[in-house]
Amino acid sequence: MGGPGGPRGRFRGPRRGAVAVLAAGALVLTAGCSSDGGSGGTAGVGTPTVPRSSPAAPEPSASPELPPAKGSVRVVSTLTEGLDSPWGLAALPGGDLLVSSRDKGTITRIDGKTGKKTLLGAVPGVSPAGEGGLLGLAVSPTYGADHLIYAYFTTASDNRIARMQYDENGTTPGRLLGAPDTILRGIPKGTLHNGGRIAFGPDHMLYAGTGETGDDGLAQDKKSLAGKILRMTPDGEPLHGNPAADSVVYSYGHRNVQGLTWDAHEQLWASEFGQDTWDELNRIVPGGNYGWPEVEGKAGKKGFIDPVAQWKTSEASPSGIAFAKGSVWMAGLRGKRLWRIPLSGDDREPLAAPQSFLEGKYGRLRTVLAAGGDKLWLVTSNTDTRGTPKPGDDRILVLAVR
Repeated sequence: MGGPGGPRGRFRGPRRGAVAVLAAGALVLTAGCSSDGGSGGTAGVGTPTVPRSSPAAPEPSASPELPPAKGSVRVVSTLTEGLDSPWGLAALPGGDLLVSSRDKGTITRIDGKTGKKTLLGAVPGVSPAGEGGLLGLAVSPTYGADHLIYAYFTTASDNRIARMQYDENGTTPGRLLGAPDTILRGIPKGTLHNGGRIAFGPDHMLYAGTGETGDDGLAQDKKSLAGKILRMTPDGEPLHGNPAADSVVYSYGHRNVQGLTWDAHEQLWASEFGQDTWDELNRIVPGGNYGWPEVEGKAGKKGFIDPVAQWKTSEASPSGIAFAKGSVWMAGLRGKRLWRIPLSGDDREPLAAPQSFLEGKYGRLRTVLAAGGDKLWLVTSNTDTRGTPKPGDDRILVLAVR
């Protein structure tokens, strides 16, 4: 079993307890689903059928209407405040949220109606330093059967992904998480550029965005897990449909992937830090080379895929992204604003120029997550040593968007 303090290298064999839980989930379902540093398929055999109500699987539309050229954002409420270095955000069935603390290494449940906070516990082995720590969170697409939470985090030796069972019937706050079961290890770590976003896609497979740790050459090295978008089974294994059958690498040539989301056509999008000139929003295709360190931003250079949209690093330093109302919504750290990118449907250019909202009003913005319909959850990031905290920071805002 690969615990957080275990040796590097990826676990490939079955885990008896986890496999039993997932198998039980399949039977039930069959019977009845970082930071601004550097800015200056096909489901596997036996994969359970997940109802489209899963928070990780956006409902596709046969012919979605195009969004308006100009949108709007309204802050409906502050769901909760007083969070410490929040980073990852994931929705539980029913509308409550899970939020990670990068520096404390803890996961907290937020009541989706009252904002009440309940500490689930700390993730063993987390080693915060620089931009590393407890980063992205994801909820199993078969959560109703297995109660598994996935986390991407930095240890003393690497970045890795592990899953833990959440005991919702437990009565002792801070002791509601089971021991981590490491599904992927050996992702290179650094003081900077650790990536960290994870999410289950519409295919019910797990995707992860990684950084190149400041070592530019790793982004173009297909044998390295750094500077990549990874795609794997819920057990951390490669699967059919990946560019290489024995690898979890899905795309490469990335500097520091910070956001992942899917549009109404189940197309994957990713936000990425540039270095000195351009931050990027990319449309991700299997096997695509996104250019770093050879190119930054739109270069029109053969062999590399240009971003669909780009920003000066002072205006973005993008983190989390979400899809809602026909647009990608992108949180900005250094830019201290929320960007709206209306999609045109041809995946080459936005429908209209990106539009910014909330500039400077809430400070640095870390994570944005679709809350259904016209609602988004937005997480601020002012307590991570790089912001200027105000009373109440950090907080989760509820937005209405168009």
